[in-house]
Formats: sequence, C-alpha cells, structure tokens
Amino acid sequence: MISTGSCLCGGVKYEVEGPLRPVVYCHCEQCRKSSGHIVAASSAPRDKVRITGEVRWYSSSETARRGFCATCGGNLFWDGPGENLSIMAGTLDDTSGLPAMGHIFVADKAGYVEIYDGLPQAEADDEAITTLVI
Repeated sequence: MISTGSCLCGGVKYEVEGPLRPVVYCHCEQCRKSSGHIVAASSAPRDKVRITGEVRWYSSSETARRGFCATCGGNLFWDGPGENLSIMAGTLDDTSGLPAMGHIFVADKAGYVEIYDGLPQAEADDEAITTLVI
C-alpha cells in the first residue's frame, strides 16, 4: 500500500509505504496557531515516508518541529518524539478508508468548537490515541 500527498502548490510531495495511523484531531494551542484551526493528522514510521521538494522546518518546541512547504507555506508535517512522523491528513491525495481515532488536548480547544462525533477525547496527549496504527 502506497499513500501519496502534497502541499497546495505541489512543490513538496511525499509517499508513504504501508498503513497510516487513523486521523487524530489535535486542539492544542500550537496546532491551532500553526493551522488556523484544529489539526487533523495521520502518521507513519519516519523510515516509510519519502519526501521530495523543499520542506522548511520550524522548531515549535524543545521536542518538536513542524514542516511547511518553502514556497506556498502548506502545513505538512509534525515531527516529535517517537518513531512516527505526523502527516497533516488534508494533504493526503486519497483519504478513503482512513478513519478518525479521537481528539487530543481538548482542554485547549477553541471556545467556538463543539465536539459531537462521539470519538474518544483526551484532555491532553493520550498515547492510546496517538500511537495506534492500523
């Protein structure tokens, strides 16, 4: 199984070999500030992701960085501890069959957001949600 994706301008493209983690919605302040809203991200082991094009990396904390297209500014990746690279789900070319898993950092969610989907919710990070790969 190969999944593909890209930024808005197509200057950065990627391929993922193997399964993707179900989508996790993150409501933390950093994700909201970097995306303008809630982040919806999948992930895969770093060694299974091949990236072409110029990615500009921004160190958003002592332990994590975010990858953007150097041309269009498309928000593509979140890279932190662990073996997986997070991939912004909206940048995938085909999301059919990719389920959502839950919400993390709901204690930080924007006041205008109401969650009605019935998925599990965690006040902060939750490894049971973020590390699952199908």
